This record gives sequence, structure tokens and C-alpha cells, in this order.
Amino acid sequence: MSVMYLLITLSLLLAASFLIAFIFAIRSGQYDDKYTPSVRILFDDEIVNDEDKKPNRKPKQNT
Repeated sequence: MSVMYLLITLSLLLAASFLIAFIFAIRSGQYDDKYTPSVRILFDDEIVNDEDKKPNRKPKQNT
């Protein structure tokens, strides 16, 4: 039975330490930016025009 008291005490201490770490992260501003991470993947690549992709070739002349 004493092992149960020890395990319950240790689990409560562990849960309290995670709660304190979470509160510290919130107060330090860890979760302030909510918008940028959700749209960052959408604007990763630069916009490339189709004309930039074409190789430099001389236009064909009609003879």
C-alpha cells in the first residue's frame, strides 16, 4: 500500500511540474503568434512567372 502512496505522490509532482512549465511558457510569450504558423506553408515558395521558366531561344523566322 505504501507503494501506491509513493506513486500517487510522484505522479502529482510530475503533473504539477508540467503545469508550472506550461504556465511559464505562456507568460514568456511562447504562444503569442497564432496566425503566422498556420499560413507560413502557403507562402514558402516565390512566385515564378511562366516566361522565366522558358529557355532562351530565338524565335523562328518564316521564310
